[in-house]
Amino acid sequence: MYPLPIVMVLIAVSLDLVTAPTLTGSALFCAAPLVAAPFFTTIGTALVGMFSVGAVALMRVLDEMSTGEMDLAETSSTAVVALLAVVISRLLRRRGAAASSAWTIAEAAQLAVLPVPPSRLGGFQVAARYRAAQVDARIGGDLYAVQETPYGVRLIVGDVRGAGMDAVEAMVVMIGAFREAAEQEADLAAVAARLEHALHREAQQKHSREYDEGFTTAALAELPTGRPETLRIVNRGHPPPLLLADGRTRFIDPSEAALPLGMSELGDGPERADEVPFPWGTQLLLYTDGLSEARDSDGEFFEPDKALAERAFDDPEMLLDALLVDVQAHTGDAAADDMALMAVQVQRRPGAH
Repeated sequence: MYPLPIVMVLIAVSLDLVTAPTLTGSALFCAAPLVAAPFFTTIGTALVGMFSVGAVALMRVLDEMSTGEMDLAETSSTAVVALLAVVISRLLRRRGAAASSAWTIAEAAQLAVLPVPPSRLGGFQVAARYRAAQVDARIGGDLYAVQETPYGVRLIVGDVRGAGMDAVEAMVVMIGAFREAAEQEADLAAVAARLEHALHREAQQKHSREYDEGFTTAALAELPTGRPETLRIVNRGHPPPLLLADGRTRFIDPSEAALPLGMSELGDGPERADEVPFPWGTQLLLYTDGLSEARDSDGEFFEPDKALAERAFDDPEMLLDALLVDVQAHTGDAAADDMALMAVQVQRRPGAH
């Protein structure tokens, strides 16, 4: 790509020498600096522009049929386009630097708010992923968190309604409230109630319509201390968690339907968590609807239970890596929504191979 503008000028010179006056390279003389602008530095673009202006001026001097007025008009036009290309190149360089800076800041914010969890926590193996639908959108309203507490290892995966800074602020509120409540509340349903209260408190302080009309779907999980083969789930309007064991998959549907967090005025949440067996070797997958609502070119949804059936993964990291490959293939690398993923499994029994 780098030699192309120079080649264009040389082709324009050749056309002028061989075919003028029936065909000239005027358009190529003007186009060369514009082609250089996105790929060359500002100085490089200026040099291409000078080369192009010099070449067109020389061709007009050598063209016996041209007039002085025509020479001046064509050379001036090429010079104006070359100057415009320099300005465009300069703006592109500045925008690129600003985008790079914004990307770095957003990535740092993501790592601060959604840090990579430890791979082992309280006798369990844990993995998490966050994938933005847009390459430059490093953080959004999808969230995850995991914490070892006096009551066991507790996890949350959630999805804040909306986008933009209000969604990001609500996500930060949710994660902060979860970390505090997970340490203090003995019951998982009480943790969810604390999150509900935190969202309402923030809405009152913000007096924002986005907050007033906002809500967050969330799935909370608990692996109780001293009961490693037990799993507790509170689902607040979120896609159901998925269990994987021995090549079989099963959604954990809530025993009682509940509204998302932030909508308590329309109904109460569940009073207690659902409890299901979590045997050795079983893996739990929590995810946001960016996964389950990912579509292919025919509009068909991605089905994680079917994609993961009849397969075995040594650990949560391998599970999430394989899942991301599958959904990328399903969408053709054109996912329309962000997704947060978290997987956990009990570590092997002592002495197991």
